[in-house]
Amino acid sequence: MYWYGSGMGGWGYGLMIVSMVLFWGLIVAGVVALVRYLGRPGQRTGSGPGPGYGGRGPGDSWPGRGDHRSAAGTPEDLLAERFARGEIDEDEYRRRLAILNERERLVGKP
Repeated sequence: MYWYGSGMGGWGYGLMIVSMVLFWGLIVAGVVALVRYLGRPGQRTGSGPGPGYGGRGPGDSWPGRGDHRSAAGTPEDLLAERFARGEIDEDEYRRRLAILNERERLVGKP
């Protein structure tokens, strides 16, 4: 009946481009945020002895970061860092430190 051309003017094309840029920007930002969150060993949660354990075994290493034992130092250093960050309270710190010291006494220092 009436013919108005292509049906979409300059505003229609402009809004379509802006909305697609915003859509893909949100997708990229979400992926980046997810990768950053999952890439932090201290932020992982899962089954294990305490917060931030992530379900990994003592011999496993984090991808791209090498062996976690060499990066954190001794087990005592790692325990002290967790206490300093507030992940464990003083009682838990002292209990785990006593366990580590007892293990070293029984097995001997590596």
